[in-house]
Amino acid sequence: MALEIVLVKKIFIAAIVLKALVESWLDRRNQNFIFNHRGQVPDRFNKTITLPDHQKAADYSIAKINAGYFFRIVEVFILLVWTLGGGLQSLDTLTSPLASGPVLQGVIFFAVFGIINLLIGLPQSIYSTFVIEEKFGFNKTNPKLFTMDLLKGVLLGGIIGLPILAGLIYILLSLGSSWWIWGWGFLTIVQLIMIWAYPRIIAPLFNKFSPLEEGEVKQTVLKLLERTGFKSNGLYVMDASKRSSHGNAYFTGFGNNKRIVFFDTLINGLTSHEVEAVLAHELGHFKRKHIVKGLIKSLILSFVGFYILNILFFSPWFYAAHGITHLPEGQFSPHLGLILFSMVAGVYTYWLTPFMSWSSRKYEFEADAFAAQYANAGELINALVKMYKDNASTLTPDPLFSAFYHSHPPASVRVEHLKKLQSSGAV
Repeated sequence: MALEIVLVKKIFIAAIVLKALVESWLDRRNQNFIFNHRGQVPDRFNKTITLPDHQKAADYSIAKINAGYFFRIVEVFILLVWTLGGGLQSLDTLTSPLASGPVLQGVIFFAVFGIINLLIGLPQSIYSTFVIEEKFGFNKTNPKLFTMDLLKGVLLGGIIGLPILAGLIYILLSLGSSWWIWGWGFLTIVQLIMIWAYPRIIAPLFNKFSPLEEGEVKQTVLKLLERTGFKSNGLYVMDASKRSSHGNAYFTGFGNNKRIVFFDTLINGLTSHEVEAVLAHELGHFKRKHIVKGLIKSLILSFVGFYILNILFFSPWFYAAHGITHLPEGQFSPHLGLILFSMVAGVYTYWLTPFMSWSSRKYEFEADAFAAQYANAGELINALVKMYKDNASTLTPDPLFSAFYHSHPPASVRVEHLKKLQSSGAV
């Protein structure tokens, strides 16, 4: 088994290095492409976006890429410390004496691990919010609000996350070789409950949601909902402006619990017909079953993930090859198996990114087509241009980088698609 351990360890290190090199190469391509096109607004947008706004978007993107280089090195270092460096093993040795049973041991381990990881990731969150977002005029939060959000997140993680982990560990220990099927079913039910609970219970803890006021925007939106046959549990405006000036809209929940939510920054920046077009796009995702399809894909991938986890869970070489060597022969640790798999899996599933991105972009085109059918493609173009400008979204991403990562089509491609829909009479 020693040779097996050495081989898996080498594969793991090689996968980490390859992933980091590809990420850095793609980032460098994107950075250079954006910089080289910084001096001129693309022809398609030169009448609607000024050169200073275009350059601001380029500088904003480049600043985030530069920060990403450093924090990616930190992330790789932390991953190696937790795994091959023996961090997980040391934390397990430290926390195991604090509880007698394996379920409570696992809960304590995950709680301490979560707090440590939160503290490690705090500098990146602070830098992103109070340096980059502040520099480009997007940050509206303050240290007090930032701290309150952080504390609420920790509290929610403890109240919701730890019992879920306890239930998963109990299933793992109690249901024998079929535990992974039951574990998958358990987390599927939890996921559906969270989809129901998020708009009603969780989201209001962080933001204020007010009913959309009477007026032209509401009447226009209601007519759109009537035309599309969409029934919701209400139209709400979220006070996103207290944290950021970025704008967006979305709907959440399912069944009779669906809610349509507009950022107040979006409502304040668009005309009523532009808001209508943006909402028509979001409704397109619902009407074209993108939400259901996404959920099904997620369930399939998690099912496969649980199957692989079940194989690795009872394999001693899996633990030893990733820095956990203190387990007695023939024994396994529920919480170490779960945390190790969750940390290692991302190194390999990274290569699924371009396929997931392609699928998401396909959905975006379909949602745009729906919007052009039930609203006005020209109004959606106007809204998108305003949102590109207000959010400082670069108009010139590197094509290869965009194809690999972006869930939405590049600005020029998306606008071109909408213009074709408009000219074909799909308005």
